[in-house]
Amino acid sequence: MTTASIVVAPDKFKGSLTAAAAASAMADGCRAALPGCRVTAVPVADGGDGTVDVLLEAGGTRIERMVTGPLGGPVVASLAVLGDTVYVETAQACGLRYVPAPDPGTARAATTYGVGELVRAALDLGHRRLVLGLGGSATTDGGAGMAEALGARLLDDAGRDVPAGGAGLVRLQTVDVAGLDPRLREAEVVLACDVDNPLAGPRGAAPVFGPQKGADAATVAELDAALAHYGRRLAACLGTAVAERPGAGAAGGLGAGAMAFLGARATSGIDLLLDLLGLPGALADADLVVIGEGHLDEQSLAGKAPLGVARMARRHGADVVAVAGQVSAGPEALAAAGVGAAHALADRASGIEDAVRRAGELLTLTTAEAVRHWARTRPATGA
Repeated sequence: MTTASIVVAPDKFKGSLTAAAAASAMADGCRAALPGCRVTAVPVADGGDGTVDVLLEAGGTRIERMVTGPLGGPVVASLAVLGDTVYVETAQACGLRYVPAPDPGTARAATTYGVGELVRAALDLGHRRLVLGLGGSATTDGGAGMAEALGARLLDDAGRDVPAGGAGLVRLQTVDVAGLDPRLREAEVVLACDVDNPLAGPRGAAPVFGPQKGADAATVAELDAALAHYGRRLAACLGTAVAERPGAGAAGGLGAGAMAFLGARATSGIDLLLDLLGLPGALADADLVVIGEGHLDEQSLAGKAPLGVARMARRHGADVVAVAGQVSAGPEALAAAGVGAAHALADRASGIEDAVRRAGELLTLTTAEAVRHWARTRPATGA
């Protein structure tokens, strides 16, 4: 067999390894299994938590700013500048990580104001191509806070600013964009988004994502009604109907706010990120692609980074195997995603805690096993 060309392209192993650390451990496993093979490491992300770090690994530059967190306190957030693009990971400003104990009160009040401050910081740097990664937010305010940070005013029937957070949107009557940052008219804003939920309704931001942000049933209903009203007022005041657009409900409705106030368009976060990271070029002559993340389940194969990598790899004619902390996706789902085999670190560990503690070591060993199995079963292609 000719020298194998292998690409390792894992997402983070949540709670144990960053995507870069996982890629390094996988690369060691490939070389242990097939000495002399060519290994290219491309750590990946899907637009949510950890995306800035992955872009920095790919040669991006970090820009840090102090911004307003989801509950109003200051947080340090990073932008990644890669080429002519600024990547804004919205969770850096309004992520659930900043809310240690989510409850109905935090779900009602959390704001995206800090996201607007990050967008303004990107504009201040002179950049006009912005990618907003949606995901991992603590907020359900429809992007209203972001809009206010950029100069818009959201007013009640007495001309007062509505309270911060999603619950206050039920009072919204007038949307005033006279003070909106004029530089936005020159900017291209793209939403890296891999959900197609509308703003409100049964599949909207509050019913689908609210419970993980602390919302109980009553709060979900309250926030859903507020977002539905918000969508109607945006349409009436701005002439822009965004509530039903795919992705409007992403990140607690931040998608809708970005579409309405920033003129943003939504695209597949996975595909956009993989292009930015240079994966298509790395796959040009790949024989095998090793994907992975902490838990490979049906959700991973329905819109997260592993699916995006597998799909792109198959288009380039490469075989795909998966190495994950746990594997609960069934054989049919794996086959449908183009994954030839899946190997779990948990099979080599005494339990989940052991797998997390020894993740790097186990990932190297399990990757070596996966690559050896692939090499044994792969048809011969040369001398």
